[in-house]
Amino acid sequence: MEFNFLGRAFKGDKVVWCIFMALCIVSLLVVFSATSTIAYRQHNHWSPILRHAIFLLIGFGLVLFLQRVPSRFFSVLLLGLPISAILLIITMFMGEDVNGAQRWLGVGAFTIQPSEFAKISAIGFVAFFLSKIKPNNESWIFKTLIIGVGGLCILIAPENLSTACLLFGVCFILMFIGQVSLKKLGFIALTGIAAAVLLFGSLTLLPDSVAKEYLPDRLATWKNRIERHSDEESKAMVNEDGTIAYKITDENYQVSHAKIAIANGGIIGLPGSGTERDFLPQAYSDFIFAIILEETGLLGGLFVLLLYVALMFRCGVLASKCEKKFPRYLILGSALILTIQALANMAVAVNLIPVTGQPLPLVSRGGTSTIITCAYFGIILACSSKINDEHEDIDESIANVDFEITENVTE
Repeated sequence: MEFNFLGRAFKGDKVVWCIFMALCIVSLLVVFSATSTIAYRQHNHWSPILRHAIFLLIGFGLVLFLQRVPSRFFSVLLLGLPISAILLIITMFMGEDVNGAQRWLGVGAFTIQPSEFAKISAIGFVAFFLSKIKPNNESWIFKTLIIGVGGLCILIAPENLSTACLLFGVCFILMFIGQVSLKKLGFIALTGIAAAVLLFGSLTLLPDSVAKEYLPDRLATWKNRIERHSDEESKAMVNEDGTIAYKITDENYQVSHAKIAIANGGIIGLPGSGTERDFLPQAYSDFIFAIILEETGLLGGLFVLLLYVALMFRCGVLASKCEKKFPRYLILGSALILTIQALANMAVAVNLIPVTGQPLPLVSRGGTSTIITCAYFGIILACSSKINDEHEDIDESIANVDFEITENVTE
């Protein structure tokens, strides 16, 4: 009876449920440790983790609700695209500036991040139109997708270029999976590569004095990040005795302490004894993977990495079992955006790419991002629940046929 109750309460794929639960547990443990500086400022040891636990609990409730929603109702995400566009425009003029970026919109005592709503809306938008694509309507559907997603990314880019690139990249992969003409996709890819080379080449060659005076603040910030990431010589200095010492400056402060955290962790880590959480400004968000590596070591870091890889692999299996296109693309889109964002966060922590500001999905401390991440899991579970129901119906039909055959033979 207990097993039946759990089966009714937790619908959908059990592997995805296990990954979701594991990430929630990791999040609670790591955020509790990584928010030591916030706890010190607020003079309350439990306040930071309590806030995060409340958002996780809200997200868990959202997952329980969404897992029971028939996948066809997720087409309502189409309405989210214009709403997200309006919110992004409002944020440009009335948004709150946090850490030099105007990405948040104040709603009473709360703040929301419109770009998070834009991401999930775009996934639903692309999945819906790809499910309707046919040889005779491919051209206008492709134009609709490019205009819708491209317009949304243009609105996101001024204050959050990394999110715009992430979203467009995921939608592009979805279009490739959806068998959009390779000629059309190739043209978009070449245009994007040319634009990226032109932008980053211009930023690299432009003198700092000109950049500070004429470029928008966010472009100047990206120029500095690219230069800091590529210029290794500025991070070292020669001592009087001729030895080379590593120089930590304001420019490389976060990356330097992330490297120290990784070095401290070694293979098995320092559970509960990490020190870099007190130095990294975004230890509980952008650089939380560095804290994971410090406190759980290489083994813990690989475990978290494998959770996201397992999610992508499992969602690929589930998508292949979907008979209908819309839930198939919803599963793949949700899994892709979670996995690629996770890989981007990890790559920043180990200094493979410049700082992007992307949180680790479900693990980093957050409000809007945590709830929207839970919504992705709810969508995946809802679509996988339909697959399970179809298989149960098939099994039941087979069982009934066997029973009828047996009954006839007996007679």
